[in-house]
Amino acid sequence: MPRIALVTCRPGPRVSVDRDLPVLVRALEDAGATASAEVWDDDGVDWGAFDLAVIRSTWDYSWRSAEFTAWAERCGKLTRLANPAPVVRWNTDKRYLGELAGAGVPTVPTSYAAPGEAPGLPDGHEYVVKPASGAGARFAARYTPGEHAIALRQVERMHAEGLTAMVQPYVRGIDTTGERALQFFGGRLLHASRKRAVLAPQAPYDERKVAHPGLEPWTPTAAELAVAERALAAVPDAPELLYARVDLVDGDDGRPRVMELELVEPNLFLWLHERSLPRVVEAVLEAAR
Repeated sequence: MPRIALVTCRPGPRVSVDRDLPVLVRALEDAGATASAEVWDDDGVDWGAFDLAVIRSTWDYSWRSAEFTAWAERCGKLTRLANPAPVVRWNTDKRYLGELAGAGVPTVPTSYAAPGEAPGLPDGHEYVVKPASGAGARFAARYTPGEHAIALRQVERMHAEGLTAMVQPYVRGIDTTGERALQFFGGRLLHASRKRAVLAPQAPYDERKVAHPGLEPWTPTAAELAVAERALAAVPDAPELLYARVDLVDGDDGRPRVMELELVEPNLFLWLHERSLPRVVEAVLEAAR
């Protein structure tokens, strides 16, 4: 009887509720495992007592990225951690988009400004500023060239907190075809979803956003699936991934590009794709064995 920890975080006003967590715990128990939800920064948890720890909804990590990655390193030495600690360290810093682009994966063009560096804010088109370590659209905002002064204040605020700023063009395809999330589990496509644009014009960067507005099931195209698979194949050192989510948008040429590659704590949206639950349970049990 495998012992499985589904890793989450403490509830709080800035943290979303994981609707899938109690459902997945119950389904694993029904399948014969011993499963429990455990808080990643709870010093009382004996991670070595579990056969597998699956990172699920550690949605406060972006406020404490260094602490979280250090925990992943420790946990990975005590039990099998999914996804592995090196993947966590690589994927919690969105500078990985540059590595994917260098490997030939179509991505949204991105520039970076670490603390002390001036960001290159574009003229002639809308753009997005957000932190290289972030989740749930935290500290993300959309600007026009006439709003550079406001954008620079946002960058200053992020730099004061030690965060690297990212600058991307606002991809207009989001307004028409939305953002598609292709979810993989156990090495295979599990399901896909589509959502509307998260960032509204002139919405303050420090305002809490609705992370997944208008979410609906989606059938991925062959082109979307091909880009997602190229992105996963480009992850360094070819790790064994229990789960992955590839978020795609259409570029100006109408072709899909990677917006983000979620390998740490992607929302599974099982409440929207109830038929996927047995496959997730099967893959988790196989990983625990």
